[in-house]
Amino acid sequence: MSGSSLPENIPPHAPSERSGGILSWIDRRLPVISGFRQEYIDFRMPRNLNALWNFGAILTAVLVLMLATGIFLAMNYTPTSAGAFMSVEMIERQLPGGWMLRAMHMTGASLFMAALYIHLFRGLYYGSYKQPREILWLTGLGLLLMVMVTAFAGYVLPWGQMSYWGADVAGKAVGAVPVIGATLEHIMEGSDQLGDIFIHRFFVLHFLMAFAIVAVVAFHVAALHVSGPNNPDGKPVPERQTVPFHPYYTTKDLTGLVLFALVFVALAFLWPDLLSEPENYRPANPMHTPADIEPEWYFLPFYGLLQSVPSKFGGLLAAAGSILILFAVPWLDRSPVRSARFRPACRMGMVGLVISFVLMGLVGRHHAEGGWMIAGRIAALYYFGYFLVLLPLCARRERQQSDA
Repeated sequence: MSGSSLPENIPPHAPSERSGGILSWIDRRLPVISGFRQEYIDFRMPRNLNALWNFGAILTAVLVLMLATGIFLAMNYTPTSAGAFMSVEMIERQLPGGWMLRAMHMTGASLFMAALYIHLFRGLYYGSYKQPREILWLTGLGLLLMVMVTAFAGYVLPWGQMSYWGADVAGKAVGAVPVIGATLEHIMEGSDQLGDIFIHRFFVLHFLMAFAIVAVVAFHVAALHVSGPNNPDGKPVPERQTVPFHPYYTTKDLTGLVLFALVFVALAFLWPDLLSEPENYRPANPMHTPADIEPEWYFLPFYGLLQSVPSKFGGLLAAAGSILILFAVPWLDRSPVRSARFRPACRMGMVGLVISFVLMGLVGRHHAEGGWMIAGRIAALYYFGYFLVLLPLCARRERQQSDA
């Protein structure tokens, strides 16, 4: 056997241990670098994606910002009924840069929900929930629920007037569930009145859910890379009509992030009152009920549904059902046509869906009084009718046309 022969257990094409430097050495043993290049640099993307596809990157960036600011805020927060409001005041008035951290965290919460709603609308409009992307759709809706729970828990923590009475309304809504309502309300509040146990539980919930969201986001992105991205036409894209993610979509996403950052900075530092409730800058007072109890703007459509239904339990079912029905959309819409670009009836229906959602928010803002009560019920009927009636009928008609 010649001196240049390789050992039997090393293939002739194996790279040398001395080649490529430290990164190659790591990658041969744990292929994270080559995997990252394959999934985030060389990953093929349809070349016809529009600006609505920027919101995935925007959500990721805001999530990182929320985690970073939230950790520093948590270090200085006191989760007790006596100390919560004062600790928030101390963060804003005495902690160096604390006012900026809290402004960024509060603005981030509102804009995260706004971007999430746009992201969800894009999925509905372009049929991103259809085969083979059902898992991608379901994990995205799971993230929506987790974010809403986290946002509500964060809204409670400052323990101002709106925080306290918002929590009181939520507790009474849960208590309206037949048979098990009182038990659920006690589990939620921890005692006969809102206090230390309640705040501590929601502080832990808010903190842990934030990191759970990161884990589900990773699963959501993995599902995207397995099924592949959708596109505005909703049709398979040949290889020649795709481009690598970098540099084409990294630069596109960076442009979107810069524009989003301008809006973020303007709201956080120039017009902070647009996203905050003045009543919440007063400490919680169980003996004084605010004239108008209302949640943050992103919960107003569900609050409007809650108020538009005569019974508390019926309103709770309507509010919960407005989200849960989205989980059934891949099976309610069996049309072979994916994108609403080529579905005129569904396109018009989507316009009505957005109008009904905004109208339900206005109903929540005006507490479903007078004519707003009627408007809220009409909007609710249309919202559920779109998913339960219009989508299945359109799908049936389009299947018949494709078979003809």
